[in-house]
Amino acid sequence: MQVKTSTDRELIHAYLSGEERAFETLLNRHKSKVYTSIYLFVKDESQANDIFQDTFIKIIDTIRKGKYNDEGKFIQWALRIAYNLCVDHFRKNKRQPTVSTKEDFDIFDVIQDNEANAESKMIKSQTHAKIRQLIDQLPEEQREVLILRHYADLSFKEIADLTRVSINTALGRMRYALINIRKMIEENAITLQ
Repeated sequence: MQVKTSTDRELIHAYLSGEERAFETLLNRHKSKVYTSIYLFVKDESQANDIFQDTFIKIIDTIRKGKYNDEGKFIQWALRIAYNLCVDHFRKNKRQPTVSTKEDFDIFDVIQDNEANAESKMIKSQTHAKIRQLIDQLPEEQREVLILRHYADLSFKEIADLTRVSINTALGRMRYALINIRKMIEENAITLQ
């Protein structure tokens, strides 16, 4: 079996058959997206690492117990577990998530852009910093939908299920998030290059 070119489903079956490397490949394939989504919610590297580890422990337990419902949507399932653990974290600490990043970690570091030169990288970095500041100013519900859609790459149906709202509510929150960001750009005369 070619582990690196296998589908998520094939990797899970190989892992259940005793191939430990199969799960390592699965983890490496999705760790960046899962960790980044967690980090954007908790804004704390230590907490993000803890929740990330808890996420994959829960994934391993579920797979080993034969309770994983293989529908070809492993990443969405993993992100749902991560999201639920983030919600649990905030319930325990009785505080709400906000979106921003620390100086030592940047969501855009995980995005590959091999053709960019130094100047375009600097412009891109400045633009991303401006966008993150705008996202931080959004109401919590709008911020949450925006993160789940654009950073976690979930569908609106998945977002609605995850946040326990209707699809129309999720769509509305995204619409208002984009309207508010455009409004802030205009009001503050921000140029995004």
